[in-house]
Amino acid sequence: MAPNKLKRTSLYASGASVVNMIQSVFYNQDCLVYDLEDSVPLDDKDAARFLVCNMLRDHRPMDKHVQIRVNGIYSLYFQEDLEAAVRVRPDALRIPKVETVEEVHMIADKISVIEKAAGIALGSIKLWCTLESHIGILNARSIAEASPRVEALILGAEDFTASMRSQRTKDGWEIFYARNAVLMACRAAGVDAIDALFADVNDMEGLKKDAQMTKNLGFDGKTAIHPRQVDVINAMFTPTQKEINYAMRVLDAIEEGRRLNKGAVSLDGSMVDRPIVIRAQNVMALAKAAGLKIEGDYV
Repeated sequence: MAPNKLKRTSLYASGASVVNMIQSVFYNQDCLVYDLEDSVPLDDKDAARFLVCNMLRDHRPMDKHVQIRVNGIYSLYFQEDLEAAVRVRPDALRIPKVETVEEVHMIADKISVIEKAAGIALGSIKLWCTLESHIGILNARSIAEASPRVEALILGAEDFTASMRSQRTKDGWEIFYARNAVLMACRAAGVDAIDALFADVNDMEGLKKDAQMTKNLGFDGKTAIHPRQVDVINAMFTPTQKEINYAMRVLDAIEEGRRLNKGAVSLDGSMVDRPIVIRAQNVMALAKAAGLKIEGDYV
């Protein structure tokens, strides 16, 4: 697994394109997702599976969290995708259109059988479950808690809005409840929450606004569908210098309060309570993970 534990950006690389897969390792995304599903024509499914698995076997990028998005659970290709993908040991499998806890149990059991047959440590392969329907959203918490393999939930907004008979808009109010349902399920289960993609690859201002809003909600990252989106999303999910400076001041104030045996600590005229300290600690942890240079021992 890549040493970088950040999940700010997940960028797809189509298994139908050798060029796309080769180029994808040179971008700054935290998670690289080799895709066997939507980006691959039906006639190319077997060839894409062969290409992706050989790519990971022989040319695995070492600085990325590597995933394979397999075809849907009830598709003709799912079992073969699973057999091949597990054996090349990605960090995780991205499973589309998950709706029930029983589906997660079924997939986890199948992976265990393949791991055992291949001599892979049991539980090595994690699951990123994409919720793409109203049923999946309603079952979000049980899916997040279904198996120790579940490492993240992802909101699939395009299919979700289709299942709701709603219109997908850039403002995103039609997925506001779904976003919060996914986020709360992830926090309850202690797994990562990954926001939906932003479909207009030419609208950088719209992407910034969307990513800023979902960062403020509490998401850990966002899916990118084009390389030009990666750096924008990374910037939105990386603490700013202003945020880092304030976090350091909060932690310094708490440390000074402990040194002076104060029961209450204030900063800029406001009390520094536990939620503020937790936010400061999270900011510093993210800054460290992003490789930002920080003077002093704050994490």
